[in-house]
Amino acid sequence: MNTRFAKHDGITLVGGGAPSLASLQRALSVAPHLVAADGGADAALALGHRPDLAVGDFDSISDAARALLGPERLHHDPDQMTTDFDKVLAAVDAPLIVGVGFSGARLDHTLAAMSTLAQNPHRRIVLDTGEDLCLLCPPRLSLDLAPRSRVSLYPLARVHCGSSGLQWPTDALVLDPLGQIGTSNAATGPVTLTPEGPSLLLLLPIDALEALRDGLAAAPSWPAPVPAR
Repeated sequence: MNTRFAKHDGITLVGGGAPSLASLQRALSVAPHLVAADGGADAALALGHRPDLAVGDFDSISDAARALLGPERLHHDPDQMTTDFDKVLAAVDAPLIVGVGFSGARLDHTLAAMSTLAQNPHRRIVLDTGEDLCLLCPPRLSLDLAPRSRVSLYPLARVHCGSSGLQWPTDALVLDPLGQIGTSNAATGPVTLTPEGPSLLLLLPIDALEALRDGLAAAPSWPAPVPAR
């Protein structure tokens, strides 16, 4: 595949981490095109959805899934230095990407997915874990949240984040993974966040997905990272 699988109205990515039907359907409601990461093809098919494309080194996709999808829907990427999530992200392009099945019982997979978010600050990627929505917060994000909605901020590095609409404002804080973090905050109504750098994870309840989609559509983006020489 020489060009990316590109869609203007959003792409759902499914991994092999046992996504639920509810999380997959929720993702497809805002990002209607489905792409699987390796064994995520089996997960999607088991839930009654056939991916438009499957991407990976194919060490976990079943022969049955490969046969059902056919060669035209399979994109082999043998790179052993990247995760399945990395591979599928490199193969797609959309203004909104929602990932399901990239977290779960294995904490190393969850941490690897968080690392992938941090490495792609210029892209609009939301992970649905089944319990939470997680994304790297853009430079400015305004969300129409109901009062008392949970808003958790987790810094991947030292970062200041201006805010409005939070029960515990963050303006005077420096968030740090080795010090003050910002989990279990709450909205008092519409929320605006303005982190100073691309190093702040935002976690919201799953019922905030539509508000998050709308907020991201109006948000500026971080610049793409400069490749190392």
